[in-house]
Amino acid sequence: MRTRLLPLLIILMAAVLLALGIPLAVSVAAAQQQKVVVDRIDDTARFAALAQYVTDPPGESNERKDTLGIELTSYYDVYDIRAGVFYRNDTPMAKAPSTFFLPKEGEVREAFDEALLSRRSHDPKQVWPWQRNRLVVASPVIRDGDVVAVVVTDSPTGQMRSRILHGWLVIGTGEFAAMLLAVGAALRLTGWVLRPVRVLDATTHAIASGALKSRVAAAGGPPELRRLARSFNEMADNVEDVLEQQRAFVADASHQLRNPLAALLLRIELLAFELPEGNQEIASVQAEGKRLAHVLDDLLDLALAEHAEADLKVTDIGALTAERVAAWTPTAEAKGVRLAGSCPATTAWADPVTLSSALDAVIDNAVKFTPKDETVEVTVASDGDTSTIVVTDNGPGLTDEELARVGDRFWRSGRHQNVKGSGLGLSISRALLAAGGGSITFDHHEPHGLTVTVRVPRSVPAA
Repeated sequence: MRTRLLPLLIILMAAVLLALGIPLAVSVAAAQQQKVVVDRIDDTARFAALAQYVTDPPGESNERKDTLGIELTSYYDVYDIRAGVFYRNDTPMAKAPSTFFLPKEGEVREAFDEALLSRRSHDPKQVWPWQRNRLVVASPVIRDGDVVAVVVTDSPTGQMRSRILHGWLVIGTGEFAAMLLAVGAALRLTGWVLRPVRVLDATTHAIASGALKSRVAAAGGPPELRRLARSFNEMADNVEDVLEQQRAFVADASHQLRNPLAALLLRIELLAFELPEGNQEIASVQAEGKRLAHVLDDLLDLALAEHAEADLKVTDIGALTAERVAAWTPTAEAKGVRLAGSCPATTAWADPVTLSSALDAVIDNAVKFTPKDETVEVTVASDGDTSTIVVTDNGPGLTDEELARVGDRFWRSGRHQNVKGSGLGLSISRALLAAGGGSITFDHHEPHGLTVTVRVPRSVPAA
């Protein structure tokens, strides 16, 4: 979210700074040019005042004309500004340098023609730093109410453009500093706003991963987000209480039902002595009673597995798996199934009791559903981050739909309803493994059968 919110804030702030900076830069350029224009108007007014008293016809010389020429020459030598006084017929009264003349067109001619109409130059075209234009200002010489000549100055704009550029650099530096300040403020603002969101996201992920005791720590941020964090903690407390009540109910119900069920089974046994030997009905009642007792035991184990914490330690997974294979080998041989194990030494972090229980459930299922004269293979391997125990059988396997549901509580395939079991063994295994950071997955085994993969971490799992 921060990567989306921060660029938006930066773009908005940059737009605001540009909206302020561009008019300011234009204003600085206009002010610098206006300063030069006013200065040139003053100069042309002074030269016009001197030229006003030159009364001799064009081409003749006198002291006043010579004085005007000397002033124009000094002005050019000092400021490098071309200046001249021209009669209405373009004949120069005086000028400096000598090569200065009135062109037939261009800015100088436009300014001269405007001054002939008794209008002083007041609004020359703006000169920008990247342009090498010259600044032309003209002022009329009026005698007896008539315009007899025009004073024209043609100024270089290098210094003016340098001052404009310097002003722009100052503005740009200020804009850059303001942008850095704005970015810093945006970072602090987004951090302040999103910190509670990040904490809430991390806590939600932790709870979704099974850490139900995780809570949102007190953090800053807007009042609405702080209130949301408190509400989230209250919701998590309520959910944890409900789950705890469900677990306690399952455990208590399983425990409380065992004694009446045991007494009932005992009375059924006594009743069986009063009936003829081999009575099918009483045998069916006894089988269902034992099955119910097994389901209650599995329910109690599941409630304890979901509530208990794993006692993790570095465990030789190969040795533990080889032990469970050896323990189940007699059962497999009695059924006519070959149980083969490849269990090289490899270590991982696991609860030995938990892992043994999970392997018992997996191997039991594999042996149970594998036909006679087939093989169940148990293989231990390590891929760096985890150690794996893969159990493959050559039984009937499961369809894709059944594979998606295997491991759910009380779920059993419709084809296996007559096989002994409660449908809780794999659910218990999954809960036991998850408590220690492990997992159990199921897949097809070609050409037929099921592959069950148990994974345990080789490093200490995060709390």
